[in-house]
Amino acid sequence: MPDGPDDESPAGTGPQADPESVARNICLRLLTMAPKTRAQLAEALRKRDVPEEAAEAVLSRFSELGLINDEAFAAAWVDSRHHGRGLAKRALAAELRHRGVDSDTVNEAVERLDPDQEEETARRLVERKLAATRSLDPQTRTRRLAGMLARKGYPSGLAFRVIREALEQEGVEVEEDFS
Repeated sequence: MPDGPDDESPAGTGPQADPESVARNICLRLLTMAPKTRAQLAEALRKRDVPEEAAEAVLSRFSELGLINDEAFAAAWVDSRHHGRGLAKRALAAELRHRGVDSDTVNEAVERLDPDQEEETARRLVERKLAATRSLDPQTRTRRLAGMLARKGYPSGLAFRVIREALEQEGVEVEEDFS
Protein backbone atom coordinates (compact mmCIF):
# COMPACT_ATOMS: atom_id res chain seq x y z
CA MET A 1 0.00 0.00 0.00
CA PRO A 2 1.52 3.35 -0.99
CA ASP A 3 2.33 6.02 1.60
CA GLY A 4 0.46 8.81 -0.19
CA PRO A 5 -2.39 9.31 -2.61
CA ASP A 6 -2.46 7.62 -6.03
CA ASP A 7 -1.15 9.74 -8.87
CA GLU A 8 -4.58 9.63 -10.49
CA SER A 9 -6.52 10.79 -7.40
CA PRO A 10 -7.30 14.51 -6.91
CA ALA A 11 -4.87 14.67 -3.95
CA GLY A 12 -2.08 13.22 -6.06
CA THR A 13 -2.46 15.74 -8.89
CA GLY A 14 -2.28 18.88 -6.69
CA PRO A 15 0.78 21.05 -6.16
CA GLN A 16 3.71 19.81 -4.09
CA ALA A 17 2.82 19.78 -0.38
CA ASP A 18 4.07 22.83 1.50
CA PRO A 19 7.09 22.26 3.79
CA GLU A 20 5.16 22.94 7.01
CA SER A 21 2.55 20.38 6.05
CA VAL A 22 5.29 17.83 5.36
CA ALA A 23 6.95 18.68 8.70
CA ARG A 24 3.63 18.33 10.56
CA ASN A 25 2.98 14.92 9.00
CA ILE A 26 6.49 13.66 9.81
CA CYS A 27 6.24 14.85 13.44
CA LEU A 28 2.75 13.42 13.94
CA ARG A 29 3.78 10.06 12.49
CA LEU A 30 6.86 9.89 14.75
CA LEU A 31 4.92 10.99 17.84
CA THR A 32 2.25 8.34 17.31
CA MET A 33 4.95 5.63 17.48
CA ALA A 34 6.56 6.84 20.72
CA PRO A 35 7.21 10.06 22.64
CA LYS A 36 10.10 12.04 21.20
CA THR A 37 12.17 15.01 22.31
CA ARG A 38 12.22 18.25 20.36
CA ALA A 39 15.82 17.49 19.33
CA GLN A 40 14.86 14.03 18.01
CA LEU A 41 12.06 15.52 15.90
CA ALA A 42 14.30 18.33 14.66
CA GLU A 43 16.89 15.74 13.58
CA ALA A 44 14.25 13.68 11.79
CA LEU A 45 13.08 16.78 9.90
CA ARG A 46 16.69 17.69 9.00
CA LYS A 47 17.27 14.18 7.64
CA ARG A 48 14.17 14.55 5.46
CA ASP A 49 15.40 17.91 4.09
CA VAL A 50 12.57 19.95 5.58
CA PRO A 51 13.56 23.64 5.39
CA GLU A 52 14.73 24.96 8.76
CA GLU A 53 12.09 27.73 8.93
CA ALA A 54 9.25 25.24 8.35
CA ALA A 55 10.71 22.79 10.86
CA GLU A 56 11.08 25.49 13.52
CA ALA A 57 7.52 26.75 12.94
CA VAL A 58 6.05 23.26 13.34
CA LEU A 59 8.23 22.35 16.35
CA SER A 60 7.30 25.63 18.08
CA ARG A 61 3.60 25.11 17.43
CA PHE A 62 3.75 21.47 18.65
CA SER A 63 5.53 22.70 21.81
CA GLU A 64 2.81 25.33 22.40
CA LEU A 65 0.16 22.64 22.05
CA GLY A 66 1.99 20.33 24.46
CA LEU A 67 2.62 17.66 21.83
CA ILE A 68 6.36 18.13 22.44
CA ASN A 69 7.36 18.51 26.08
CA ASP A 70 10.95 17.64 26.93
CA GLU A 71 10.34 18.06 30.68
CA ALA A 72 7.48 15.54 30.67
CA PHE A 73 9.48 13.24 28.37
CA ALA A 74 12.48 13.33 30.75
CA ALA A 75 10.36 12.70 33.85
CA ALA A 76 8.57 9.75 32.22
CA TRP A 77 11.88 8.38 30.88
CA VAL A 78 13.48 8.46 34.34
CA ASP A 79 10.49 6.73 35.96
CA SER A 80 10.23 4.10 33.25
CA ARG A 81 13.91 3.25 32.86
CA HIS A 82 14.66 3.30 36.58
CA HIS A 83 11.77 1.03 37.51
CA GLY A 84 11.90 -1.14 34.40
CA ARG A 85 15.64 -1.55 33.85
CA GLY A 86 17.07 -0.48 37.20
CA LEU A 87 19.16 2.32 35.73
CA ALA A 88 20.82 4.79 38.09
CA LYS A 89 20.94 8.58 37.77
CA ARG A 90 24.20 8.63 35.80
CA ALA A 91 22.98 6.20 33.13
CA LEU A 92 19.59 7.93 32.91
CA ALA A 93 21.23 11.32 32.47
CA ALA A 94 23.45 9.96 29.67
CA GLU A 95 20.44 8.49 27.85
CA LEU A 96 18.50 11.74 28.08
CA ARG A 97 21.45 13.82 26.85
CA HIS A 98 21.84 11.37 23.96
CA ARG A 99 18.21 12.13 23.04
CA GLY A 100 18.91 15.85 22.94
CA VAL A 101 17.39 16.90 26.27
CA ASP A 102 19.11 20.01 27.66
CA SER A 103 21.25 19.72 30.80
CA ASP A 104 18.92 21.66 33.12
CA THR A 105 15.98 19.43 32.20
CA VAL A 106 18.13 16.30 32.58
CA ASN A 107 19.34 17.37 36.01
CA GLU A 108 15.83 18.24 37.15
CA ALA A 109 14.48 14.86 36.00
CA VAL A 110 17.20 12.68 37.55
CA GLU A 111 17.25 14.62 40.82
CA ARG A 112 13.64 13.58 41.35
CA LEU A 113 14.99 10.07 41.98
CA ASP A 114 15.30 9.59 45.72
CA PRO A 115 18.78 8.33 46.77
CA ASP A 116 17.10 5.76 49.04
CA GLN A 117 15.04 4.53 46.08
CA GLU A 118 18.19 4.27 43.95
CA GLU A 119 19.93 2.26 46.69
CA GLU A 120 16.93 -0.02 47.08
CA THR A 121 16.90 -0.67 43.33
CA ALA A 122 20.62 -1.54 43.46
CA ARG A 123 19.87 -4.02 46.28
CA ARG A 124 17.11 -5.67 44.24
CA LEU A 125 19.41 -5.97 41.22
CA VAL A 126 22.12 -7.62 43.34
CA GLU A 127 19.61 -9.98 44.99
CA ARG A 128 18.37 -11.12 41.56
CA LYS A 129 21.90 -11.92 40.35
CA LEU A 130 23.27 -13.29 43.61
CA ALA A 131 22.00 -16.86 43.22
CA ALA A 132 23.61 -17.21 39.78
CA THR A 133 27.03 -16.42 41.28
CA ARG A 134 26.95 -18.80 44.28
CA SER A 135 29.40 -21.28 42.75
CA LEU A 136 32.06 -18.56 42.33
CA ASP A 137 34.61 -17.25 44.81
CA PRO A 138 33.74 -14.01 46.68
CA GLN A 139 36.16 -11.85 44.65
CA THR A 140 34.72 -13.01 41.33
CA ARG A 141 31.15 -12.60 42.61
CA THR A 142 31.94 -9.09 43.80
CA ARG A 143 33.60 -8.18 40.51
CA ARG A 144 30.68 -9.48 38.41
CA LEU A 145 28.02 -7.84 40.57
CA ALA A 146 29.96 -4.55 40.62
CA GLY A 147 30.31 -4.69 36.83
CA MET A 148 26.57 -5.19 36.42
CA LEU A 149 25.81 -2.21 38.67
CA ALA A 150 28.46 -0.05 36.96
CA ARG A 151 26.89 -0.73 33.55
CA LYS A 152 23.60 0.51 34.98
CA GLY A 153 25.26 3.71 36.19
CA TYR A 154 25.63 3.08 39.93
CA PRO A 155 28.55 4.75 41.72
CA SER A 156 31.21 2.31 42.91
CA GLY A 157 30.87 3.24 46.60
CA LEU A 158 27.16 2.42 46.61
CA ALA A 159 27.72 -0.72 44.51
CA PHE A 160 30.38 -2.22 46.79
CA ARG A 161 28.41 -1.36 49.95
CA VAL A 162 25.26 -3.08 48.62
CA ILE A 163 27.25 -6.10 47.39
CA ARG A 164 29.12 -6.46 50.71
CA GLU A 165 25.83 -6.34 52.64
CA ALA A 166 24.25 -8.98 50.37
CA LEU A 167 27.24 -11.32 50.60
CA GLU A 168 27.48 -10.89 54.39
CA GLN A 169 23.79 -11.81 54.69
CA GLU A 170 24.72 -15.07 52.98
CA GLY A 171 27.50 -15.56 55.56
CA VAL A 172 30.29 -14.92 53.03
CA GLU A 173 33.44 -13.22 54.30
CA VAL A 174 34.19 -10.14 52.22
CA GLU A 175 37.67 -8.66 52.02
CA GLU A 176 37.77 -5.00 53.00
CA ASP A 177 40.03 -3.96 50.10
CA PHE A 178 37.08 -4.34 47.70
CA SER A 179 35.22 -1.32 49.04
